[in-house]
Amino acid sequence: MKIKARSSAEGYLSSLLEETLEAWWDVRAGVIDELRNIPPSKLDFRPTAEVRSVRELVQHILEVAMMMTGELTRPDTDLHRAPWPKLLSLYAKPAWRAKTKAELLALLRSQFREAERKFRAAGEIALFQLLTRFDGKRGTKFTWWHHGIAHEEYHRGQLATYARLMGLVPALTKRIQGS
Repeated sequence: MKIKARSSAEGYLSSLLEETLEAWWDVRAGVIDELRNIPPSKLDFRPTAEVRSVRELVQHILEVAMMMTGELTRPDTDLHRAPWPKLLSLYAKPAWRAKTKAELLALLRSQFREAERKFRAAGEIALFQLLTRFDGKRGTKFTWWHHGIAHEEYHRGQLATYARLMGLVPALTKRIQGS
């Protein structure tokens, strides 16, 4: 999937919105590649009993992306309008219902398409609106969106580590090695 980036004649993206969507898609495509690399029979793999399984990790990526998209594209964003678990539950039911590898992969793609639509509809100017973050500090929606993208990248790295622990070569390593 390619995002519909609007480039100028010079070849660079025409706005912060476009750059952010492109950056997020790059991370999301990496998550998709890492999940595609893991056999369906290994979705319940977890390195230790205390950490999320592959399936739970992907569901977590999705639930946070859904909440982030929903909240950041609202004109009245308020990350403190409900406790964290309740805020997630307002958005994340599709992530929790996705159980199979095929369902998770499809939702990773469709959730991104829906997020792209919502962020474009909200518009770039709206993303400069200030909000109170979860830590109580003030920041723009853009800043929080970048935090969400970094969160997803962090968990992409965990999926690559899980692959190594299962004896697999991570998807990004395969791509770098040209295989």
